[in-house]
Amino acid sequence: MRKQQLSRPREGIVQMCGDNGKFDAEEALWVRGVDYVTGWREAARAGAELGDALTAAGAEMAGAKLRAVSAADGSGVVRLEVSTATAREVAMLARVAAAKWRKGG
Repeated sequence: MRKQQLSRPREGIVQMCGDNGKFDAEEALWVRGVDYVTGWREAARAGAELGDALTAAGAEMAGAKLRAVSAADGSGVVRLEVSTATAREVAMLARVAAAKWRKGG
């Protein structure tokens, strides 16, 4: 198994997966009493939902990366990495959806 370097970014995120995106207990830095796995699992599910929703909305997701990680407090975090063009496309989709919600509400 290929090891991945871990770092603690300023926001206290602990990456808990290898290059394959699957949970790897050997890859994590642990603090006694913090449930990182539950947060990571929730982030993995939320990331899959986000990817599905963006694809359904028509966003170009080729080359996009969605990564589940866990914050220092054990909460889940989803990291989204997309091209500049896709970021602009997602922003436009969000603006359109927000305008529709405001009209309907």
